Amino acid sequence: MVEAVQDAGVVVTGAGGGIGAALARRFAAEGARVVVNDLEAAKAKAVAEEIGAIAVPGDASAIVAEARDALGGTIDVYCANAGLPSAGSESADEKVWALAWDVNVMAHVRAAQELLPAWLERGSGRFVSTVSAAGLLTMIGAAPYSVTKHGAYAFAEWLSLTYRHRGLKVHAICPQGVRTDMLDATGSAGDLVLQPTAIEPEAVADALFAGIEEDRFLILPHPEVAGYYQVRATQPDHWLSNMNHIQQKWEATR
Repeated sequence: MVEAVQDAGVVVTGAGGGIGAALARRFAAEGARVVVNDLEAAKAKAVAEEIGAIAVPGDASAIVAEARDALGGTIDVYCANAGLPSAGSESADEKVWALAWDVNVMAHVRAAQELLPAWLERGSGRFVSTVSAAGLLTMIGAAPYSVTKHGAYAFAEWLSLTYRHRGLKVHAICPQGVRTDMLDATGSAGDLVLQPTAIEPEAVADALFAGIEEDRFLILPHPEVAGYYQVRATQPDHWLSNMNHIQQKWEATR
């Protein structure tokens, strides 16, 4: 058992399935008191009933107060997991861009606005951001998703560097392909780039808990992402050329 989460009040957004459900199950198994959030009420309730948790369905941007009340007044861990897999190029409709920004970035910001006053006052709190390897690298065929996941990563990074001396723990989870409905929604681009190395959602939960025990910010369920990230940082033209070859390969299959 991970001592840091035993009897903790935990909120997991987007937990009606996929990574969120796996996180909720793992936190419950580790002895935490869990709120399961999802936009689809039936899915939230099903997962909550399965693990002995509390369902608080609704928009992830607006459930912090209700979730806090459901946990008896205190949230110890907040998993900003809900996300939107927005495909498209620079030509995607502005409504697509706006919705991706709202769900993938601003929902995290709004949650932090609600959570941080109490966390900073007491000197403890844990913010878990489900980002994506796309937030460190990029994803072909998905400009709105890639750009906003970069934003989600940047916000998590900013929270950590700004408040770690005041007791805030932040974790950014950056997997590649995970076998969920979201992966299925990536279509042929996901089939080419993500499916070959896709992992189960439970592996993401395992990676997070290893990171919690080791007090690590960056959680990489696919360890090879560290190497890609290093090449991107130190050899950007080489990295971009390799990614462009993947882009051309994808275009040839369409």
